[in-house]
Amino acid sequence: MALQLSPMMGTLAYPDRMGDDHPELLNTGRIVQGHSVSGAMSQDVITAVNRDLADQPWRSYFHEALHHHPQFQRGLVTFAQDHYGRSTKPADPIGLMTLQQPKWEFAPFTVEELKTLSGKRLPQKENDRYEYGFALLKTAASLVYTIRLCQQWHLDAATDSASHHQLLTRTCERDKVSLINRYVTRKGY
Repeated sequence: MALQLSPMMGTLAYPDRMGDDHPELLNTGRIVQGHSVSGAMSQDVITAVNRDLADQPWRSYFHEALHHHPQFQRGLVTFAQDHYGRSTKPADPIGLMTLQQPKWEFAPFTVEELKTLSGKRLPQKENDRYEYGFALLKTAASLVYTIRLCQQWHLDAATDSASHHQLLTRTCERDKVSLINRYVTRKGY
């Protein structure tokens, strides 16, 4: 997913794909990858993301994952790599600790606020707020797109991230979305 928040701010697609570690599932068609989920968010995607950002149980799951699950952290902060190319630890542990502060779990965020913050130079305090909010937004948007692709193509959701599985489960329960959400165990985490 390469998400565009504003004309000058967005994300790059994260290179780690589940099919890389489960080629047998990819080859048999049990995992489908490569759908286009890039670009600016439509108004209905923004509305769905804002529901996650305002949902306190969802936010608590997110904050817990940010504290305790390195696999979840890898999608949100830069990790250093060892000489084998494996992600080993956060490249900026202070930055990760800043995002893990308890105050962020209950701080209100909206997509509109984050778009505004993305368009200006920020003092450190506001930048920390933006970084946490952008991490929330990236996570929520990826789940919204997952739901849409699964519904459009009549697919089951599958992830090897326990945290993403829990967050998607919460979103589906809250919004009364009927979706099979599978967790595939991944070794090495």
